[in-house]
Amino acid sequence: MSFLDHLEALRWHIIKSISAIIICGTVAYIYSDFVWSIIFAPRSNDFWTSQMIIKLNNYFGIASEGLNKRQLNLINFEMSGQFMVDVWTAIITGFIVSFPYVVYQFWSFVKPALYENEKRQASGAVLVMSFLFLVGILFGYYLIVPFSIDWLAGYTLGSGGEVVNQINILSYISTVTSIVLSGGIAFELPIVIYFLSKIGLLTPKFLRKYRRHSYVILLIIAAIITPPDVLSQMIVSIPLILLYELSIFISARVDKNRRKKMNEA
Repeated sequence: MSFLDHLEALRWHIIKSISAIIICGTVAYIYSDFVWSIIFAPRSNDFWTSQMIIKLNNYFGIASEGLNKRQLNLINFEMSGQFMVDVWTAIITGFIVSFPYVVYQFWSFVKPALYENEKRQASGAVLVMSFLFLVGILFGYYLIVPFSIDWLAGYTLGSGGEVVNQINILSYISTVTSIVLSGGIAFELPIVIYFLSKIGLLTPKFLRKYRRHSYVILLIIAAIITPPDVLSQMIVSIPLILLYELSIFISARVDKNRRKKMNEA
């Protein structure tokens, strides 16, 4: 294929991806009441995460009132504010729902340029990437979002009481969607590590060398966004640490296979 043929193929893959996002986004807009019930749920003390925190703390004999005990008032300042937020939320929802198809389109474009052995090795990439993205979305939604809302909405200046938090709906939805999408992207780390290790830019030795530094950073992040109790910090930090360990394992496997092929050659 010529360069222009590749561009034409890429154009059609992009068009198909955007079309899928628009279709899924349109469905999300039609059923916006259901979508918003999901988005608003983490700000409630009755949310699953909050109730699990209460049950776990009670099990260990620790007094806990859960998360988001305060009344979180959401307001809108602009005439078209709620409409625009609804539209953008539908688009973001459309992207999340259509992510597996978007990844498939990207894979369909890249696949012809790969050798047969590379195609076999990466044959499950679409499924794995989609699964990790979904797990990251759920991790962000059920863990990071409720803890972040609890901490940020309760943060006060000075001795407290001088400034009352009236949260703009745009600020709320931006926080929720950015955290959820960041979770989905962060959980693609093993895939990124796989390809970087495959081309020799990253080694398991490097990842093991900076393991402690990474742990400290992850624990600091968990301490910032969670209440000041060890249990909550562990709930957030342990999945992130396991994700890092999985990345080391993947890098080690890739490095081992590469060395084996070099020795055979």
